[in-house]
Amino acid sequence: MKQLFHYHSLDDVRNELKELGKSLPLSEDVEILKEPCEFGAVKLENRLCIASMEGVDSLPNGAPSELTIRRYHKLAEGGAALIWFEAVSVVQEGRSSLKQLYLNRETLPAFKKLVAEVKEIGLKKNGFAPYVVMQANHSGRYSRPNPEASPEPIIAYHRPEHEALGRLDDSCIATDDYLKQMEETFGEAAFLCKEAGFDAMDVKSCHGYLFDEFASAFTREGPYGGSFENRFRLLINSVKNAKQAEDDSFTIICRLGIHDRFPYPHGFGMAKDGSLEPDYTEPIEIVRILHKELGMPFINLTMGDPHKNFHVTRPYDHDKLTEVPEHQLVSIARLYEGFGVIKKAFPSLGVAASAPTYLRQFSPNLVAGAIHEGICDAACFGRLSFANPNFPNEIMTTGKLDKLHTCVTCGKCSELIRAGVPTGCVIRNTQIYLPYYQSIQSRA
Repeated sequence: MKQLFHYHSLDDVRNELKELGKSLPLSEDVEILKEPCEFGAVKLENRLCIASMEGVDSLPNGAPSELTIRRYHKLAEGGAALIWFEAVSVVQEGRSSLKQLYLNRETLPAFKKLVAEVKEIGLKKNGFAPYVVMQANHSGRYSRPNPEASPEPIIAYHRPEHEALGRLDDSCIATDDYLKQMEETFGEAAFLCKEAGFDAMDVKSCHGYLFDEFASAFTREGPYGGSFENRFRLLINSVKNAKQAEDDSFTIICRLGIHDRFPYPHGFGMAKDGSLEPDYTEPIEIVRILHKELGMPFINLTMGDPHKNFHVTRPYDHDKLTEVPEHQLVSIARLYEGFGVIKKAFPSLGVAASAPTYLRQFSPNLVAGAIHEGICDAACFGRLSFANPNFPNEIMTTGKLDKLHTCVTCGKCSELIRAGVPTGCVIRNTQIYLPYYQSIQSRA
């Protein structure tokens, strides 16, 4: 599909949506984005958040490098109420590469220094310290902890859509004993996270990584597969263990995938008829447990697996490696419909939406409209934060985004991530990231 962004006004977007038989909550008034919001101990100074986007630029031991530090300093200056740090591994074997951040006793001082700097910079530049979240992750199927070796996946079960090029060896399947150990490891990680100065830790369960893969482990046998209770044992027990670190200044939250868009029984939040239609029965139930039973005040919702169906959660115009399989507005409409289902089921839960970036200069209108209509309370911007880390202050001061300062969804940052090299915006930050892009093009 060769559908390019061609909208000059909100009416252009609305007319296209009408032709598609879809709708999005687009608001002319974006003042609500400047308002603060609170959920339990979570206090946000505005409704604009930075989504977790891997920079693939850590030191080999997992500590932040100069490039990592530069990125987060820029984000701190930008004025977002919340900065959701990129995926940080909590075990060596769960790293996606030796350039993925890794929190442990050795790297703790470096994380502690960076978090303190982020808060200090935000306070001096914007009058408030951003709420800073660490995304604790195990890369699972996408683990590659040794740079010179082949990937070393750790999987929940065999997924045909993910193993189309060859079935993985059964030795890749995580054992029950290993998973029990992970429950304890994520609990220990929460104490390290708090010691590093983060305000919250996200027990990540989305985008095809280990915890998310167990959500769809219908065909796995034993205590971590089959039934709903078993499939969410790893997530729930890890959250329970992590919550032991909670106090008035530190909270456990989650970035949760609610619709994989792979046919049942190899996808979560899917209709049982084998179609690609969503079924939010189980997503509502896991959110109920996290919010009502475990007291989680705030959650970020997303969909899909960017490794396999990139368009589901990050609609794009161009990408060298893949074609656009559906109209981008169809993808966005699905996302916000799903977010609304969850938020309306739990009005007291703070919900951050994902994936507004595709709408470029109209993304503030989408987020403001979604908040007005009770679909979410805030939104996390990912690719836009690469292209323009100052976008929150631009919205706060002008009430809009200049189209020349937006992400153009070219997919080049995704190519950098897939190539395992330092990642940022090739278009807006050519001095740093264009040479990396040119290097992978020369190898292709």
